[in-house]
Amino acid sequence: MIPNLSISERIENRNLCVIIPTYNNHKTLRRVIDGVLKYTQDIIVVNDGSTDTTKEILAGYSQFTQIHVPRNQGKGNALREGFAKAKALGFDYAITIDSDGQHFPDDIPVFLDALDHSDKKVLLIGSRNMEQDGVPKKSSFGNKFSNFWFWFETGITLEDTQSGYRLYPLQSLPKRFFTKKFEFEIEVIVRTAWNGVAVKNIPINILYDPNERVTHFRPFKDFTRISILNTILVIITLLYIKPRNFFRSFKKKSIKEFLREDILASSDSNSVKALSIALGVFVGIAPFWGFQTAIVIFLAVVLRWNKMLAFAFSNVSIPPMIPFIIYGSLKVGGLFVEDTAKFSLNTPITLDHIKLHVVQYLIGSFVLATVMAILFGVGSYLLLSLSKKSKG
Repeated sequence: MIPNLSISERIENRNLCVIIPTYNNHKTLRRVIDGVLKYTQDIIVVNDGSTDTTKEILAGYSQFTQIHVPRNQGKGNALREGFAKAKALGFDYAITIDSDGQHFPDDIPVFLDALDHSDKKVLLIGSRNMEQDGVPKKSSFGNKFSNFWFWFETGITLEDTQSGYRLYPLQSLPKRFFTKKFEFEIEVIVRTAWNGVAVKNIPINILYDPNERVTHFRPFKDFTRISILNTILVIITLLYIKPRNFFRSFKKKSIKEFLREDILASSDSNSVKALSIALGVFVGIAPFWGFQTAIVIFLAVVLRWNKMLAFAFSNVSIPPMIPFIIYGSLKVGGLFVEDTAKFSLNTPITLDHIKLHVVQYLIGSFVLATVMAILFGVGSYLLLSLSKKSKG
């Protein structure tokens, strides 16, 4: 930050604008706009099909950009319209502030200060004091509910994920969005975090005045939409995001680093490490072709075991090992059902053998996976215990 610059100059230097989505908030709209104008004229107001006097109020301003949506389509759509316009105008950042009067434009410098002190891309969310007088109990509960799912989907702990007072890094947002209502504000922060952007809370002031504030949140419909969105995001997290992140992390490490950091130096107990290795071996050998990574990461997360170890040992089924795993599974399966797969390792082994002897393969695969998991788990536990004793 360059010293002695005014707030307006700092906003201009950051190439930042303020987006105000509004729908039937004529009681407070003018106060919010005038408060923002104290700092900047780089404002984009999105009138989301208001049916009150919003259009007449905005007609009294000519110094900033206005978007008038003919029919109300939801806050998410208004924000999407605002982001698209901001990017088209060449802005790098956008602060969004609600028009219902609960946010104070005087907190804009707080966002600037936090942005100046961040050494990487960041999305900032104003954190409200949900315990203060006047805050509806359902808002406090909804915020805690949202905070939990955001943590589960991103690994980031926040105190407030529902505040509409935010600073967005426009160039780091997803290119496409899928929601248009209140749930959009969850989608955008989760998917931006998935892009590697830090998401942080900063303290802000709020005003809950029941005589002024108008909420358009519909408890049943919007909570249902949010629940459906979170269900989809959790599935994507478990099946794609978690495996992707661990695979990227694993690829960056050498074998020596992996042994030192994830096996020897890990804070997990020897039993947890051994169980994680056993889990990886079991999933790697069992007939979960194509889904091993997603399954092993999901189970490691749920069981709170060592995810990196489980993932590493699930790769026991790398291509050179597949013929041996198929052969072993068929041979073991032949001990429990009629051995119809009459061949040896000298015979070329392909996936066609599985199709022709599927029951024998499935039984043998699960038995082999269980036996090898026990052997690897017990063996690794003994080795880790001996290594610990020798160091002691």
